[in-house]
Amino acid sequence: MENKLIEVKDLKKTYTSKKKSEGFLAGVKSLIKTDYFNIEALKGISFDVFEGETLALIGPNGAGKSTTIKILTGILYPTEGEAKVIGLVPWNDRVKLSYSIGVVFGQRSQLWFHLPPMDSFNLFSKIYELDGKEYKKRVEELIDIFEIREYISVPVRKLSLGERMRCEIVLSLLHKPRILFLDEPTIGLDVVVKSRVRDLIKRINREEHVTVFLTSHDTLDIEAISKRVIVINDGRIIFEGDLNTIKHGYMKKKIVDLKFNEITGDFNIKGVNILKKKDYGVKLEVDLTQISQDDAISEIIKQGEILDITIEDPSLEEVIKAIYNEEN
Repeated sequence: MENKLIEVKDLKKTYTSKKKSEGFLAGVKSLIKTDYFNIEALKGISFDVFEGETLALIGPNGAGKSTTIKILTGILYPTEGEAKVIGLVPWNDRVKLSYSIGVVFGQRSQLWFHLPPMDSFNLFSKIYELDGKEYKKRVEELIDIFEIREYISVPVRKLSLGERMRCEIVLSLLHKPRILFLDEPTIGLDVVVKSRVRDLIKRINREEHVTVFLTSHDTLDIEAISKRVIVINDGRIIFEGDLNTIKHGYMKKKIVDLKFNEITGDFNIKGVNILKKKDYGVKLEVDLTQISQDDAISEIIKQGEILDITIEDPSLEEVIKAIYNEEN
């Protein structure tokens, strides 16, 4: 039986904020009487995460992603609802829970800015009360896995964003956490570094069975790392399932790339639109709500002598947009 590491039930979070009006008189009045309004960040979400899983929580800005992670790591208290992480209530058992989880916030560093990463590693080994021999073995393993040896003695302020992010993940893994929370871990990184970071996260999940809980706006992060997806919008879960389900459930279109030796037809086919046409190359969009894929291909091959054909699914980003549009 699969072991649940995270259990969330009817979780709600409401922030209270002051109303601010423009103008001097409005500012003076606010000193006498302050008006407040509520912002519902989470409106009763429920889900489970199992041991060894890779899960992505995705949604637009303000959907409630970071609020969820902050509640699950004990940083925030919820307004209502229940949550358990490795059997502990995060906001009540934050210190105890910290020994079993690792957290990486892409826009907030845990490394000491003016010190080299190795100094931060040594400091955290004391905070987590790690055995000296075990710590040395562990840090050497992670240094080799994440390939950071050449700059562990360089002050963090002199590292590139990609180098710093690798060190951040190493820091979060020193105490062998069972769950790794990643909030926008590749934000601001270039394409090559992003790919490397994704590969390293997958390796840790595969080799050490670390459960990965990811939030990201980068759909390539989601496709590369996560097998299951929860889509959240306006504080509510609007879709939950594995990546194959999300694609097949919402993929209403196919992209067909063709190279012809000779074009004889005009591509006047119901449900088929021309996206691009140049010389003997044609890119088509097939609307599967109007025509089946088989019927579309049968009609397309009548348009000329084909040298090459490629059929692709829409990007995950387009699929997610379709989910948002359906919800709206």
